[in-house]
Amino acid sequence: MERFLFVVNLIGTVAFAASGAMIGLKKEMDVFGVCILGLTTAVGGGILRDLVLGLTPPMAFRDPTAALVALVVSAVFFLRRARAVLERSPRLYDLLLFWMDSVGLGAFTVVGVQIAMDYAGQPTLFLLVFVGVVTGVGGGVLRDLMAQQVPYIFVKHVYACASLAGAVLCAGLWSWTGRVSAMLAGLGAVVLIRWLAAHFRWNLPRAKL
Repeated sequence: MERFLFVVNLIGTVAFAASGAMIGLKKEMDVFGVCILGLTTAVGGGILRDLVLGLTPPMAFRDPTAALVALVVSAVFFLRRARAVLERSPRLYDLLLFWMDSVGLGAFTVVGVQIAMDYAGQPTLFLLVFVGVVTGVGGGVLRDLMAQQVPYIFVKHVYACASLAGAVLCAGLWSWTGRVSAMLAGLGAVVLIRWLAAHFRWNLPRAKL
């Protein structure tokens, strides 16, 4: 089980670090900015999650593995060859950003549910879902604020709603199917909803003045 959790968390870390680094490249940041944006995206949601649960210092500061992985991934994206490939193909950039963001969102959403289940005394469904969504979207919100753009969760393809659905499914299945099946179902649901929303151009109603 520990190996499974490690793999899911690693997948989320790599995916979100990549998405953060790509936003940094698009904003024409230097190598430090790209690495910090990737790092923030990868560990930001987990830090917010731990603060909500009262786990201090947050796990990201107790075990630097995730931070180191995020920095390495970000640095790889800053390499000249990687930047050249992304610059030549805007479509590849958009597809890679979409899938990295979707996979990272799904992975961290279910990891958030799992951490809340393990560390909260008597976790309610509301707490599990709230912590799952905060873990999933928190890093992306911090990334977008640092990059001076409207947070992705407010404008793109029912982003937060996908995390919400995945967290509800994961928490609801936990006692029925076991944690591994519940986490895989929640992760899959997030990615599927994100893909359907992008494919069919689903968006929540927007305010127009």
